[in-house]
Amino acid sequence: MSAFSERLRELRASKNLTQKQLAEGTGLSERACQSYELEIREPTLGSINKLADFFEVSTDYLLGRSDNPKPQK
Repeated sequence: MSAFSERLRELRASKNLTQKQLAEGTGLSERACQSYELEIREPTLGSINKLADFFEVSTDYLLGRSDNPKPQK
């Protein structure tokens, strides 16, 4: 499992959200959210940014490049 799909699933679960709720909150499709978690599709840069903003984490954290979830200011 990729770091991205694992982190996405963990972040969604930590907020007790369904994939549908995540899709509604980010403006992504429910199918896209499912595909990212199941590693069927890779997210676009725009999708990564939307997800990072929604969860208030850095894109590096979401992509598994950092263990620090807080975005650098």
